[in-house]
Amino acid sequence: MKKNTLPSADSVIIYSGGLDSTTLLYEEQRRIALAVTFDYGSNHGIREQECARYHCQRLGIEHLVINLSFMGQYFSSSLTSGADAIPTGSYDAENMRSTVVPFRNGIMLSVACGLAESRGLKRVLMANHGGDHAIYPDCTPHFVETMNAAMQAGTYEGVVLDSPYTHLTKADILRRGAQLGIDYAHTYSCYCGNEIHCGRCATCVERREAFAQTGIEDPTQYDV
Repeated sequence: MKKNTLPSADSVIIYSGGLDSTTLLYEEQRRIALAVTFDYGSNHGIREQECARYHCQRLGIEHLVINLSFMGQYFSSSLTSGADAIPTGSYDAENMRSTVVPFRNGIMLSVACGLAESRGLKRVLMANHGGDHAIYPDCTPHFVETMNAAMQAGTYEGVVLDSPYTHLTKADILRRGAQLGIDYAHTYSCYCGNEIHCGRCATCVERREAFAQTGIEDPTQYDV
């Protein structure tokens, strides 16, 4: 794998291997010097990491997997409690609150910011989107603005948080990715973590709806 060493590569991306962050990886590939995936013990972490490695190797972007297993050990969330703990149905606050990993993005951004400053990079990319706002407090516009200010204040070079999908829907993101020719068969979304997407959990439902809304062919295998 040839690493991305372009002079314009000034960014670290928090990269899960899911649909949203994969789209951002391809959109910003020329500016990305490092992709970092965090292993916090989620049900779907192994599947996501496989996808993340695939796309980083394809694009020649350096990829790190950083262990944050203490989160799975000490934080309460159905995302780290096995497939049976994952709620099914609609993507609403009441149904999905159990999937919140407390301050997950804050912790990941702090590590990514430290990596950026250590490597002389100027920007951290995160692919949160508008559908996250009602459920995940560390995905909201207010959080992004506040964290951006904290990162700039806490680094010598003023590392910036860039989250260009904050006000977009998953369908919006999918349209952008389709224009780039991204192979979404090599992305993973299901919170249960099985080899085939369950098709019942809210993130599977949201993924299916995005493909249906855009008319883009869905390459995903679903259990139901």
